[in-house]
Amino acid sequence: MMTENTDTPELLGALECLLFMADRPLSLAEFAELLNISIPAVRQLLETLEGRYVGLRIAEIAGGYELITKPIYADYLARLHKPLHVRLSPAALETLAIVAYRQPVTRPEIEMLRGVNSSGVVATLLDHELICERGHKFAPGKPVLYGTTDRFLKLFGLASVDTLPDITTFAEQSRAAMEGFTTEE
Repeated sequence: MMTENTDTPELLGALECLLFMADRPLSLAEFAELLNISIPAVRQLLETLEGRYVGLRIAEIAGGYELITKPIYADYLARLHKPLHVRLSPAALETLAIVAYRQPVTRPEIEMLRGVNSSGVVATLLDHELICERGHKFAPGKPVLYGTTDRFLKLFGLASVDTLPDITTFAEQSRAAMEGFTTEE
């Protein structure tokens, strides 16, 4: 039996703890199951909780919701973590855009669009976990199919690949996002 009284501090606290402790974005359905309430009730709780935060926000990313810091506090967090900066080349950004907009796509298809060998660039994107293998194409040689990852979605602040902007906007955003792209060793 579902509990629908979402005005309780206990449910708000439980939702906040789930957001804080989750190691990945959780879907509305997952929250509903964990809290034993309906999806509309989860939405209402998320909105209530969002309004109480000063330095944090609840973001819809990679098909779920997650607690993240507000961008205006990035300088303070950078002082704490001192991240290693990694810049992606224009070739890597071009390849990433091809994978994002054409996925699932094979390396030969990427190379056909780019006009150059892309094995090194694909390896770099795999190393940074921005793309991953999505199976094999039913074709001679069964080439590997590539698609974007949840890390890609998080980096670009996308709920899903369905929310990708038009290709021109993506190119501009990708240059800006990659300027601050960091990874930890």
